[in-house]
Amino acid sequence: MHLGRPPRCVVLAGAGLYHGRGMANESANHHRNIWAPWRTDYIDSLSSQEEDKGCFICRARDGENEAAELILWRGTRCLVMLNRYPYTGGHVLICPNEHIGEFGDLDNATLTEMMQMVRDAQAVLRRAVKAQGFNIGCNIGRCAGAGLPEHLHIHVVPRWPGDTNFMDVIGGIRVVPISLAELHESISRAAEELGLPCRQPEG
Repeated sequence: MHLGRPPRCVVLAGAGLYHGRGMANESANHHRNIWAPWRTDYIDSLSSQEEDKGCFICRARDGENEAAELILWRGTRCLVMLNRYPYTGGHVLICPNEHIGEFGDLDNATLTEMMQMVRDAQAVLRRAVKAQGFNIGCNIGRCAGAGLPEHLHIHVVPRWPGDTNFMDVIGGIRVVPISLAELHESISRAAEELGLPCRQPEG
């Protein structure tokens, strides 16, 4: 009996991807897979955060070690941090300091600073990781994909020709593995060079 060729899989191993031989994605019913087992840490953390009534953004905001908390720079009302579970190298989060989950609950000054930080994040990522494009957006509510719906945050995801986008996460993606520590160092340095405040504000 002819079973046909197996579906194509993409497996992350070490510093790159290994593509299994098999059928190309010739129809909407066939999907390529990517194995990213480290993201189970993120999934598990969601339930533990709910149990502990904790928030990783608030913990980072109140932490004493900027590098360990992945804080890149701070404003008066908001902060910028690396996503610990990124879709691409350099994926950052723009977060209000207040634990608020809806845009409608933010004051105008915070909304303005968030958008200024989105603008600045693009400039920093162009300088630090040579980003040539961006996906910018946010998920409001758990049903819309928010992992932490109680604390609003805007995703800024750097892009390059030939990489992936959010839709491809379902159908098959190319992961660019890069150290968070190296990213934090290079992005923080670029932020400093552009004159952004990279230390915790007083008060």
